[in-house]
Amino acid sequence: MDTNLEKSLAEMIRSSRVAGLGTLRDGAPLVSMVAYLPEDDFSAFYIHVSQLAQHTQAMLASPHVGLMISEADDGRADPQTLARISILGEAEQMAKDDADYPKIQAQYISRFPKSAPLFGFGDFWVWKIVPRSARFVAGFAQAFNLTPDALKRVSKS
Repeated sequence: MDTNLEKSLAEMIRSSRVAGLGTLRDGAPLVSMVAYLPEDDFSAFYIHVSQLAQHTQAMLASPHVGLMISEADDGRADPQTLARISILGEAEQMAKDDADYPKIQAQYISRFPKSAPLFGFGDFWVWKIVPRSARFVAGFAQAFNLTPDALKRVSKS
C-alpha cells in the first residue's frame, strides 16, 4: 500500500463517525450501526452503547466482533469501488474506574456532543475494540490485509 492510500485510509477512519458493528447473537450474525471514536494511533476503537442493546448482549456473550468503516456513498455508478475497512477485533467493556475512562469519555463527548447525557445513564458503557487484523479495500483490485502494527503506521499518515 502506498503513502497516498495510507493517507486516504487514515482520513476515512478519522472523518467517518459511524461504522457497522458485526456480532454473533444466538449463533446468528447481527450487524448494527454504531458511532465510534478511534484511538489516535488506531490501536483501539471505542463505542458507547446501552447494556439493553442486542449487540451489547452479543458482545457480553462473545467478544469477537467486526467493525466496518466505509467511505460515504457519493452516488457513483459502481458503489463497490467505495473504500472501506473491515476490522476484526476483540471487544472489552471498560470499567468506569479505568484510568483512561475520563479521557475517552471527554473525547467521545467532543466528537458526539449529544451523547453527554447518556454517560449519566447506568446502562450505557464504553466498549474498547482492539483490532487483531483488518482488510482495507481501496477500490477495484486494491485490497490489503493489515496487522495492528500496520494500522498504527497508517495512523501517522
